[in-house]
Amino acid sequence: MTYFPASDRYDNAAFRRVGRSGLKLPAISLGLWHNFGDTTPIETQRSILFKAFDLGITHFDLANNYGPPAGSAEINFGSILKEDLAGHRDELIISTKAGWDMWPGPYGRGGGSRKALLSSLDQSLKRLGVDYVDIFYSHRFDADTPLDETASALASAVEQGKALYVGISSYSGNKTREIATLLAERGVPLLINQPSYNLFNRWIEKDLLKATDEVGAGVIAFTPLAQGLLTDKYLNGIPDDARVNRPGGGFLRPDHLREENIERARALNDIAARRGQSLAQLALAWVLRDPRVTSALIGASSARQVEENVAALNNLSFTTEELVEIDRYAVEGGVNLWEKPSHDQAV
Repeated sequence: MTYFPASDRYDNAAFRRVGRSGLKLPAISLGLWHNFGDTTPIETQRSILFKAFDLGITHFDLANNYGPPAGSAEINFGSILKEDLAGHRDELIISTKAGWDMWPGPYGRGGGSRKALLSSLDQSLKRLGVDYVDIFYSHRFDADTPLDETASALASAVEQGKALYVGISSYSGNKTREIATLLAERGVPLLINQPSYNLFNRWIEKDLLKATDEVGAGVIAFTPLAQGLLTDKYLNGIPDDARVNRPGGGFLRPDHLREENIERARALNDIAARRGQSLAQLALAWVLRDPRVTSALIGASSARQVEENVAALNNLSFTTEELVEIDRYAVEGGVNLWEKPSHDQAV
């Protein structure tokens, strides 16, 4: 069946400018980390993507290793793009990344070397079936590679016409400043940083938001729902269909679901109810409360989840009293799996 996007898809869509660039991203973007590999039926993937686009989500975020298995998310998205969305390519922001393990041998183990980044980008373009991506990221800081080499590779991606913009993910404030300077020396601005950020993982508030503001880059927060912990899914125990029990779900660990985290999630759920929101909607609205955050990057296993998450945009304002109360429960929950690279450490 031919897909025809909703004619009113932009009528109520919310967009935010990315730092000091001319680019705008939707306030909520769709990430293809978990639910677009070969373990998810392609028709389910289609329904999620179509619903997202119908609701004004124009940004689809991938990486070379998304699946499972690694690479399959790019292949599946590329197939849907070719068959159903090709006529809308100029309405879309497609991003991908390189930096974590991908193929055998020293060059496929990620990092920030020129060889690893540019070889991976070429592979991603083939899997996606496109000539360029809109944003290409260094997926993590690599303490074993000179930052100048990583910056040079990112700049080359733009110079070669394989990426329109470049970004970084899981970089500290200081490394964000450093690579922004190195890129600027090559005439390529740093567009955006993609850090993990949510109510139980607030590390970016210490310095990273200040750093991105200084260099004129945007911020797109991944795991704003703490991989489901900040939804109603785990408030009453671990259901059988939980991500922690599914292939590729190992990034949500049993210790993340310890009782103190669940108790705080329940308290936040009570605040959300008083606001007329679900816990997930509160968590997304909270991440977007800071104007320096360009977009919140959601995952979804169904079209219904996309609809629920986008509805968070209906109430983004918080009273001072609400923020004070939220701060009582929005404390470190031990859920930051990307702490090492985001704190300049080797992985």
